Amino acid sequence: MVIASTRAAAGIYPDETGPVIEDWLTEHGFDPQPVVVVPDGGAVGAAIRGLLMLDPAVIITSGGTGLSPDDATPEMTAPFLDREIPGIMEEIRRVGATKTPTAVLSRGHAGAAGTTFIINLPGSPKGVMDGLAVLDPIIDHLCGQLRGGHGH
Repeated sequence: MVIASTRAAAGIYPDETGPVIEDWLTEHGFDPQPVVVVPDGGAVGAAIRGLLMLDPAVIITSGGTGLSPDDATPEMTAPFLDREIPGIMEEIRRVGATKTPTAVLSRGHAGAAGTTFIINLPGSPKGVMDGLAVLDPIIDHLCGQLRGGHGH
């Protein structure tokens, strides 16, 4: 998990999304690495690169997906993706917009970096929960497919 938040990284306020993601990963049978909280920008790309060296099944980022000048998580993620999975982000934005109209402004990516699934979720706990709810019914099949499973 990579949390992109300049203020949380500086200790101005606590990260609220990392624990939500960590609990969700654990509930779905993953062994999550410790949460990495970094400032917005280039540090996000460095954190993703470091996690990819561990060959995880899933990397979830939170934050940095909006339109503020320092929101660069999508740009830091894109170079690692071999294949985009646009339908996932389309559904996350659709579901989010039923609750918060600004959810359509999220620029996050979902895709595969080799056999690792990477997804950019928003920086709010509610936005993260909405995104994880979209992943609930598909995460096992998705990871199985990326790791070479052929079930359909």
